Amino acid sequence: MRSPEELGQVDWAALEHAYGSAEDVPGLLAALYGEDPAAVDEAEYELVSAVYHQGSVYSASAAAVPFLAHVVRHAPLREARQQAVALLFLMAEHEPEEVGAPCRAGGATAAVCAELCRVLPDLLPCLADPDQETRQLTLRLLASVADVLPAARRAGLVELLTGVFETDAAPAVRADALLALDRFGVRLAFLESPFAEIRQVSAVLAADRHGPPYPAGAVEVFAADGPSGGPGPLWPVTGEPAERLTRLLRRDPDAALAVAGRWITAGDEGGHGSRLAERVVEGWRDREAEVLDLVLAALPHHRDDPAPRLRTAAHWIEHLRTPPAALLDALHAHLDRDPLALLALVRARDPRALDLLPGRPDADLLAEAARLLPAAARPRLRVLIARQLASEPDEFTSRTLVDALGAVGGGTPELTACLRAGRAAARAARALGRTATATPELAALLSGSATAEDGTLRAAATAAHYRLTGDPAPALRVFPELLTGPRPLTALAELEPLGPAAAPLLPLITPLLADRRPEHRIAAAGAHRRITGSPGLPAADLIAELDPARAVLRALPLLAALPRLPAEARPFLRGLAFAPRRLLPEGLPALLGHTGGGRDDYRARTLALALLRT
Repeated sequence: MRSPEELGQVDWAALEHAYGSAEDVPGLLAALYGEDPAAVDEAEYELVSAVYHQGSVYSASAAAVPFLAHVVRHAPLREARQQAVALLFLMAEHEPEEVGAPCRAGGATAAVCAELCRVLPDLLPCLADPDQETRQLTLRLLASVADVLPAARRAGLVELLTGVFETDAAPAVRADALLALDRFGVRLAFLESPFAEIRQVSAVLAADRHGPPYPAGAVEVFAADGPSGGPGPLWPVTGEPAERLTRLLRRDPDAALAVAGRWITAGDEGGHGSRLAERVVEGWRDREAEVLDLVLAALPHHRDDPAPRLRTAAHWIEHLRTPPAALLDALHAHLDRDPLALLALVRARDPRALDLLPGRPDADLLAEAARLLPAAARPRLRVLIARQLASEPDEFTSRTLVDALGAVGGGTPELTACLRAGRAAARAARALGRTATATPELAALLSGSATAEDGTLRAAATAAHYRLTGDPAPALRVFPELLTGPRPLTALAELEPLGPAAAPLLPLITPLLADRRPEHRIAAAGAHRRITGSPGLPAADLIAELDPARAVLRALPLLAALPRLPAEARPFLRGLAFAPRRLLPEGLPALLGHTGGGRDDYRARTLALALLRT
């Protein structure tokens, strides 16, 4: 522990914090001894920003430790003392690998912990401080360095912590002592304690030690004590208690759904139960039915703000083969309150949804209806979508509507008008290529678009021209420039309709198979496969893409094109096909609700299953 008189003995200019030179640190530390609360609070704020910036520590952080310890014991204002011990805890709290690995031994976190271990004896009297929060923070401070303390010092601290746990008058302090003892290797649990804080901490520790499936006693505590359970407000460093408890419960989906059900039955206060259920379905496959049953149970508790629950229903309901009638009825009951209810009905393929769409002509809703409603609905959808397009919406909305019109077929006059007007023109050209009947006028319009300034439009229009006429000449004139330009990915994607007719372009595609950018290699392999039937990439390159963070969905069809499925790919494919967890991340949300949950992951699972059967 070092006093303010010793601040000048440190070469602060040689040290750094978040903003550069640490020359200002001694002034900030000295200011903590002031008696003006506002000035002390401002100095503390600046000090935290400098030496513990967004969770990072620096060389100046370790140098500040002995001075902060002195502040804890001797600053005149209780707030200054409390803030100093909190800062010490925050700087020292770490994952074991941050200081335990040899490569981390010289790091800033290790230096902070080493300094804290030296001053720890000076801080132990704080365990008897009259202020409860100071006692709690001191316990957390001890626990933060439990893994780096020498064995000779641990036994005495365990005895001290045990005494605090057994004698402190505040249950919250005893709960923190229990957590600290766990960090020191003392495994205790008091699931039937009369004190909620101790029960909750015991349940967290029991679940964490046992792992999924969690012990029934711990699950019962979580369910009975409610979502406010778990450790205190700063333990561990980040996150609210309910969020930390959610993260823990998500590891055991059966326990999480059981707990969520109990919380919802009890009133779903703060939406904690329904949010816990939502977090389960985000991470685990095939839990949609259970989660949407809970959403249905939660809706009556959220009459003032049903949107979050309706959003969950809209996000996942399409994965139910037969949505329960009670859920559909509940969605109908909310139609006048939130457009998400209609989105959910559309994704549920509820035949009544089609009658409701004319009153809610939203582009995203119409696009989802085009994607999901049965073929019998297409004539009416075509009229609705065409009507919306005729109102000349903005470019973004036009794109959505053009894609929807292409999905339901027909709409040639409206699509042609968009192409002529340059509104969502590339998408209109693609849709015309898929759905229109060739006429000389349309062929001439598509051929004329080959001179457009927009390269995507040139590519889409000439590919559509080939689809309708069988003449590849316009495309073979346009694509060489695009494939050798700065954005070959767009051209590679637009080549798909040409298939083998694009063979003259292979000399331009083959070099892209060796591009340094993986996304270009995979796109080139896709084009190569459509032209030749072979991806043109070694199996090893395709296997390298079998990672949830990479181009799994584009790599799987390429693997299917190989003469033989590589044995090295099978372990990943088995995981993709049979893992209970979702392996692929969610896509980007749409403006209305979400794009629908789990689509990419389920599509990848289907592709993986098909590959494993080969």
